[in-house]
This record gives sequence, C-alpha cells and structure tokens, in this order.
Amino acid sequence: MRNYTTQMDAARKGILTPEIETVAKKEHMSVEKLMQLVAEGKVAICANKNHTCLNPEGVGSMLRTKINVNLGVSRDCKDYDIEMQKVMSAVNLGAEAIMDLSSHGNTQPFRQKLTHECPAMIGTVPVYDSVIHYQRDLATLTAQDFIDVVRLHAEDGVDFVTLHCGITRKTIEQIKKHKRKMNIVSRGGSLVFAWMCMTGEENPFYEHYDEILDICEEYDVTISLGDACRPGCLADATDVCQIEELVRLGELTKRAWDHNVQVMVEGPGHVPLDQVAANMKVQQSICMGAPFYVLGPLVTDIAPGYDHITAAIGGAVAAMSGAAFLCYVTPAEHLALPNVEDTKQGIIASKIAAHAADIAKGIPHARDIDDKMADARRVLDWDAQYACALDPETAKAIRDSRKPEDDHSDTCSMCGKFCAVRSMNKALAGEYIDIL
Repeated sequence: MRNYTTQMDAARKGILTPEIETVAKKEHMSVEKLMQLVAEGKVAICANKNHTCLNPEGVGSMLRTKINVNLGVSRDCKDYDIEMQKVMSAVNLGAEAIMDLSSHGNTQPFRQKLTHECPAMIGTVPVYDSVIHYQRDLATLTAQDFIDVVRLHAEDGVDFVTLHCGITRKTIEQIKKHKRKMNIVSRGGSLVFAWMCMTGEENPFYEHYDEILDICEEYDVTISLGDACRPGCLADATDVCQIEELVRLGELTKRAWDHNVQVMVEGPGHVPLDQVAANMKVQQSICMGAPFYVLGPLVTDIAPGYDHITAAIGGAVAAMSGAAFLCYVTPAEHLALPNVEDTKQGIIASKIAAHAADIAKGIPHARDIDDKMADARRVLDWDAQYACALDPETAKAIRDSRKPEDDHSDTCSMCGKFCAVRSMNKALAGEYIDIL
C-alpha cells in the first residue's frame, strides 16, 4: 500500500521508493543525495503508478543526460506498426523516453500499448489528442474537455504530459505587437493560441492549473511545462515572448511543487550557438533548478535533411551548460514524418551529444566506455571496438564493406600498413615494420 502520492512526496517524507533506489544505482549516487534532489524538484523521476513495466530513470542536470524520441501517426502517415518499429529501435538504441505525438485515428490503444509494454518513460501532449478524442473541431471544445483528456492520459499510465500552461490572453497581444519572424511554432502552443482567439477565453491549462495538479498528483504524472513561445528561427531566439513565458513557467513550477507534483520545463528551439549556454543559465535561475528539456537546440536554420547534426551541436552545448533532457531531432525535421531510419539517425546524434556533455560535466563513470574503446583501438581489437560503439552494426558494416588485404588484416583500408597504431605496436615490441 503506497503511503505517498508522488516520487517528490515520498522523497520529502523520507520514504525510499523502488524507483528512487533504482535510479540511484544507475547514477552511482547515494539514495540520500538523490532523495534530496527529488524533494527539491531538481530531479524528476517520471513514473506514473499505472506504468508497471517502467524501467525508471531520473532527469536532472547532475545526472546522465537523457534522450527523448518523438513518434506517432499523422493523417498522412497512419501506420501504427511502423511506429512500433520506431519504439523498438529507440529502446534498443538506449533512448530513455518515448513521446507519442499521434494526431490521427484512435490514439488510445497505441498509447495503452506503450504504457503496458514499453520500459521507457512515456510522454504525450494531451491538447493534440483532444480534437482526435472528441472528433470535434477545436473551437467547439470546452476547458473541461481538455482537462478530461489530461485525466484520460494519466489513467492510461503516461509518465509525463506536455502542457502549454504559460501562454495567456496577454500573449495574443504580445505576438501581434512584437511581430516575430516565425510567430508560434509549437504545435500545441498554436492550438491553445488558436482556441483562445476563437473562443475569447483564457488558456484552460493556465486557468484550471490547480485541477490539473490534482490529477497529476493522484497518478504521479510529471508536468512538462511546454514552451509555446519557443523560437522557431534564430531571429526569434531569446526574445521578449520567450523570456516572458519562461517567467510564468517559473511561477507554475513552484505551484506544482507545492502540490508535490514533479516538473520539467521545456526550452528552445532555434538558438544561435553563442546564446545556448546563456539560455540554460537563465532557465535554471528563473525555474529554480527544475530539469530543463530542450528541443535540440538547433543552431542554424538552413540544414533541412541534416537537422539531426544541427541539433546535436546545440544539444551538446546545452547539456554541458545545464540541460537535463534532449528531445531528439531527425533528418526529417521541417520536412516530413520521420521513418525508421530517420529515427535511428536522430537517436544516435542525440546520444552522441548527451554523452559528450556528460563527459564534459564529469558525470561519474561517463568516460569509462571511451577509455575501453581506446584500449581496444590500441591493440587493434575490432570486436572489442564494436562492443564499445553506440551503433555496433553500422561500424562493423562499414569496415567489412572495405576490408584491408590479408597481410595487414588487423588494420583498416584507410591506412593499411601505414597504420600508426600498427607501426607503434611493432616499434615498441622491437619488431621490423614493413610498409610496402
């Protein structure tokens, strides 16, 4: 029988939950230290009590940087079997979270399949599902309709929900006044904005925030405070609309913590490289150390087809500077719904960024695998190198497709007998070094 509501409530009461114990072991951290961080809101353990197959993870800047994978069907790409292939690929590649952003069809069976079978954290954006669930146009929905969908997702076992609580009626005038290049590029944010414009009412996620907190506390759902005004191009980065919303998200963070509800705060977006670190520091200050969850950030606007690389550059700097959670970006960003291969490329790029940042931050044991790789390369042990690789299959396939000749089969076809490692090993062993 649980005598606590949320992981934060348990930590504040000094109760060691199985989830806190598991995360502490994964992070090489004492349970006492982790419980303190969870109690303070600096670490979120997204773990809905109905997601019983969850392999829990902690999200916080002092822990390993975590990766989220967005997927889900759309009206133009409706195959849920392909989405499950993406889920399996994501879990196998080490993604810690899956967000179902489906915007077509009967979404509940797929969402329930995820929370019954997938060990990764599961997130959703209930405002997307509201139109689909009720099969009614946006303007006909009521505030209560939106709140009821939040409850439905909580009951289904979703671990975190993105809610665009930070934009209000005031934001409508701000957007019109400041004339951003890209206006609002957040899909959920644009829906809330459109609903307010059409109905003349206040943002239901802001106006009825206390009722939402009650739902999240009941099921231990973490709120991911969505940044509706995140910049969608470099020109809009760190502008008045973005920062004003962030200030409101800081206020909403404190209100959630007062209800023992865990919070993550979502961030940009498109940001010039020289502004990334500053964005992280501003968020940490305004939101009191709540975990920061960033999309990229993308450091240039001109790389469609390669935005996984653009985002990895920004993501590495962001995580090194305090971001806790990276939302992957695929080569299909800005172009199409990602396919299975796009998903893989996005995950690998994000994992590289996260790992590089963890090494830079000095996360315990983060560099161990790199040291193992160096040991394997020194002795030209190719199988050991594959075992250390983020994507062993691709590494092996590349080398096997262009194998060296038999008399230097321990090298690769780049250098052959000119291989520096081979020459040094022979020289240090006192052996003759043949080059021709």
